[in-house]
Amino acid sequence: MRAPARLHLGFLDPGGHLGRRFGSVGVAVDGISTEIQVTPARNLILSGEEQDRVRRLLGRLEHALGLPAEIHVHVSRRIPPHAGLGSGTQMALAVGIAVCRYWGKRISLREIARLCERGGRSGIGIAAFEQGGFIVDGGRGTATETPPLLARHPVPAPWSWLLLFDPTYQGLHGRRETEAFRRLAPFPREKAAHLCHHLLVQGLPALVEGHYEGFCETLAEIQRVNGGYFAPAQGGRYISPKVAAAQAWLERRGWVGLGQSSWGPTGFCLFPDAETAAGEMTALQKRFEGSGLRFQWVTTRNHGASIEA
Repeated sequence: MRAPARLHLGFLDPGGHLGRRFGSVGVAVDGISTEIQVTPARNLILSGEEQDRVRRLLGRLEHALGLPAEIHVHVSRRIPPHAGLGSGTQMALAVGIAVCRYWGKRISLREIARLCERGGRSGIGIAAFEQGGFIVDGGRGTATETPPLLARHPVPAPWSWLLLFDPTYQGLHGRRETEAFRRLAPFPREKAAHLCHHLLVQGLPALVEGHYEGFCETLAEIQRVNGGYFAPAQGGRYISPKVAAAQAWLERRGWVGLGQSSWGPTGFCLFPDAETAAGEMTALQKRFEGSGLRFQWVTTRNHGASIEA
């Protein structure tokens, strides 16, 4: 089982002015994943990464579904935690689907997400696991269990994402994240309307027509508004000053489609092709040598998780 990382590119309406709160845009990416294997065993055996998390997930599934514990679950690779890449959701869904498939239990992905308490604000990680590509979810209403998928489109194959990592920072999570949302000022209605309009009349058409510059302008606007709104909770548009400096350097070089995934610290910049992304990564490595930053370029994953029997 291989579950892809995702970039959370921003919220559309954290204020919920029309009765639905949040609404997210995001994209699944290749090159970073959580990978697990489930094999027979006489009793429960856990090995590899994140054993405590896996044990808790299996406890939830066993309690809810009555699944036997005679299995060996090995996590051979994990998405870096608290980096803005959706590690928790992908781990939960990978474990849930793999174990249910192993025991022949027919259960939907959305039900597994509900049982594992994923999709509390954003449905991007669930849809990335399900289908990949560029995703828009509908946020949460009063009766929502997991945010519904509203739009999903493949990203043109040449477009490449350059990721910027600062291992000395973690994005807000758990109680700190909950407290941050509680303290934030109400999200202005006019800004929510502006973002929805920008996405609908420019961003999505640009994506479908393969217009790189137009899509990047929408990414930039969503990130500008989200960055300003969340700045009081994270000390600026970016939680990592080093990532902020690198992104400012890219902006001075004329790149537009950049920002921070979720609470970060991972930054991203979208380029028109892999050659350009690789060249800018080399330039960044030279310019920020000794900073502790790490860089990686990846492509969009235009399909969901991989499952092998």
